[in-house]
Amino acid sequence: MLEWLGRRLNALARHIPGGDASLPAAEPLPAYLAPLPDWLEEFALRLVWPIVAVNLAGTAFGVWYYRFQLANTPVVAWPLVPDSPLATLFIAASLAAWRLNYETPWLHALAFFGCIKLGAWTPFVQVVVNGQGTTPTWLYQFLIWSHAAMVVQAFVVQRYADFPVWAVAVAVVWYGLNDLVDYFVAVAGGPHHTLLRAEFVDGTANHALAAHDLAAGAAVSLTLVCTFLALSTRVWKLRTTTGR
Repeated sequence: MLEWLGRRLNALARHIPGGDASLPAAEPLPAYLAPLPDWLEEFALRLVWPIVAVNLAGTAFGVWYYRFQLANTPVVAWPLVPDSPLATLFIAASLAAWRLNYETPWLHALAFFGCIKLGAWTPFVQVVVNGQGTTPTWLYQFLIWSHAAMVVQAFVVQRYADFPVWAVAVAVVWYGLNDLVDYFVAVAGGPHHTLLRAEFVDGTANHALAAHDLAAGAAVSLTLVCTFLALSTRVWKLRTTTGR
């Protein structure tokens, strides 16, 4: 049933501008590297321009969401603060670069890391660390499910990217730096992680609380997971190419 629906959706998507473009063939990757069905990957790639637009809208919303934190952060540290908006910008740029035939392996790696890392970190923090608190239900649910969708997007990237080691290194350095200044080394008015309601006591953030450690542990763990997934994808694609 799902396969039939997928074929129908892809048939419809071919009528969207750009939807009839040739797509990279699916490779025989294990399920933990390519968990999405082929028809869903293809549907997403046929809708590349609407998805780019949605991600750019998400970036704009995210910057607005971080406006108060940015206002209290030195300008030099601004690129380190809006992590999720930057991740949606990366995936939008990655998809656009693929569709326009630009070779940007480093951008694909940043998009892959960003969407998995922030897409999984945010629901974890909202559910386990922060809780809903006074956040309106609609916004709380939106934050959880929109970020979960980022993880789904990430697994489309492997369809057109092969993650050379140097590109993975770029993503590791960037997100490793983020982990460092977000939680462990206070620079330029840091820490620079997303404000955690669970850290605030009498209106002041207390980074010695367990909430800080939970968020830090999740962030570092996800950076390691992304590194493993990207390098594993590289190995499997090379194995497919060389037959070894």
